Amino acid sequence: MILCELAKPRIASGHRFDAGRHWAASLALTFAHRDGATRMVQARHQGPLRVQRPFYPEGRGEACHVYVLHPPGGLVSGDALTISAHVESGAHALLTTPAANKLYKADSQGVAWTQHTRLSVEDNATLEWLPQETIAFDGSKGEQRTQIDLHGSARCLGWEVMALGRPASDLPYVSGRIEQHFRLTLDGKPLWLERQPLDPLHPRFVGRWGQGGATVQATLWAVGLADAPAAIEALREALPDNLRWAVTVRYGVLLLRYLGNSRNEAWALCEQAWQLLRPRWIKREAHTPRIWLT
Repeated sequence: MILCELAKPRIASGHRFDAGRHWAASLALTFAHRDGATRMVQARHQGPLRVQRPFYPEGRGEACHVYVLHPPGGLVSGDALTISAHVESGAHALLTTPAANKLYKADSQGVAWTQHTRLSVEDNATLEWLPQETIAFDGSKGEQRTQIDLHGSARCLGWEVMALGRPASDLPYVSGRIEQHFRLTLDGKPLWLERQPLDPLHPRFVGRWGQGGATVQATLWAVGLADAPAAIEALREALPDNLRWAVTVRYGVLLLRYLGNSRNEAWALCEQAWQLLRPRWIKREAHTPRIWLT
């Protein structure tokens, strides 16, 4: 069993990191199947990262729901956040957050932040990674890395919803740079590798071949669907009929993408897709975490 430890942040090109202002926080969770239930058997933390106690809203023998808490509520220049979750064989964990994650404007020196998430799921284990959205303030600079390591018949479903700027306050994202990396492997074999720079000064940010000027984007992934083509057809029939989302499957990974200008629309799309996919995926109805309703 390997858990992700806090490491020296890797900063994307064009970002500046100041070791003297480094504020690190890490959280390492392990879930195991014990006595007929999934239990959180390890929760190691450093700095302002915590979890609330495990919840079992679906029944004691079903998914273990855990809320990941980051009391500061966002990342500023010099922050380095590392979250890892390891799910052992036979266990089922659902992780979410109580509020949006905020990426604040870089300081006058342009010092970057980093955020690294590593999810490891063993054979015959299930993980749902369902954080609330991330809001990037104008001028934010940093790097996000998400690594998902699956083994055998592991099942994993998750999403990332990113809102750029705060249009309701007339504060669009017109400066800064955020670099996103996604890496998903099965038994060490890459299934989905992606790198995306979010830079409002780059032509792809406004080009129709890239971001197209959209301020909100979302990606939902699912691995372990028994009949992905049928699931895609069900999504196309049930989800809103517009040109702001698309769904496909490659190498056993279902990917649903949204590109538009509404956080609420993106979130509703992901939640509805999860509710539709979950019975097909693990033969259980979706159980909305209570924290989403508060």
